[in-house]
Amino acid sequence: MPVRIAAIEVSHWHAVYDPAYLRQLQRMPDVVIAALQDPDAAVAARRAAEVGNPPTFTDYRAMLREVKPDFVLALGRHGVMAEVAHHLLDHGFPFIMEKPMGVNADEVRGIAEKADAKQGYAAVPMPMRYYPFYAQARKMLAAGAFGPLSHVYMRMNRFSSARYVDWDCPWMLDPAVAGGGCLRNLGTHGFDMFSLLTGEDAEVTAAQLSRRALNQPVEDYVSVLIRSRSGVLGTLEIGTTYPRVTTEGEKKGPSRDKLLDGADGEWKVSGRDALLMAKDGEMRVVTPHAEETIPGTPEGSPSYRLLKDAIDRWQRGEPPPASVHDCYRAVRSIDRAYELAAA
Repeated sequence: MPVRIAAIEVSHWHAVYDPAYLRQLQRMPDVVIAALQDPDAAVAARRAAEVGNPPTFTDYRAMLREVKPDFVLALGRHGVMAEVAHHLLDHGFPFIMEKPMGVNADEVRGIAEKADAKQGYAAVPMPMRYYPFYAQARKMLAAGAFGPLSHVYMRMNRFSSARYVDWDCPWMLDPAVAGGGCLRNLGTHGFDMFSLLTGEDAEVTAAQLSRRALNQPVEDYVSVLIRSRSGVLGTLEIGTTYPRVTTEGEKKGPSRDKLLDGADGEWKVSGRDALLMAKDGEMRVVTPHAEETIPGTPEGSPSYRLLKDAIDRWQRGEPPPASVHDCYRAVRSIDRAYELAAA
């Protein structure tokens, strides 16, 4: 039998833009989109029209009671994510919830504690784990190719935050609802990758942010300095100041979930004996005696793979590929970066 999936708060742009989760689910032969919910009935209807017209609801509790889905995709405003996650855990629904799962680390820690207490399935999408850069870095780390690690560098400067208004998410410009700007939205990717590459938690040592370019209540650029327990250094730069305007064709579709290209992005891990860099759809490997350029564009959609992986692991009774605990560690670092930037 196909897995019946219901989606909560589908006004979130990731429903049909960028990773386009609903479109990814629609492509899966063993999945049925059973229902969609959003507080805005018009937005819910528009989203439904794009993915086969499943039933729509404005109250997610009513949707869950009536539809009784097998699995839930939880999107939505950051300010209501914790409430939704607790409801799903209390009622036994397995789910994958978009990061950051709350407006601060305290909210996300509460979800993690309840997931443990109830043995609930609470996954979070971490698409960078499905990119060739991470696979190549893991391969080189396992072989000891880097020698002692020196530093990790991560830059994600995405399209203007004006797109959130165009894509039915004006709340992303309200810090009270979003919990911040580009750092709260995108920082999870960087902190998660730093911890995976170093095998250690990230300690935030300095941070600065700016609202100067776009003049919005939320920051449009931030730089964060990180250090691992053993002394590996990290630099994380995140922004929404990429000047090019996305075209209509680039806004939608299951191939547009790109963190390493399509804007100003670069990921790097460096050690005594090797450097690996990913930029503009290519990877470069540099060693003392050679330099090689290899493809860095993922085959297919990382977002399709992460959704399929999360659903498959739930069906097999395995832990999520990335859990609420992974999200909590990243959000804890995001909170610390905000504290240091405000000091």
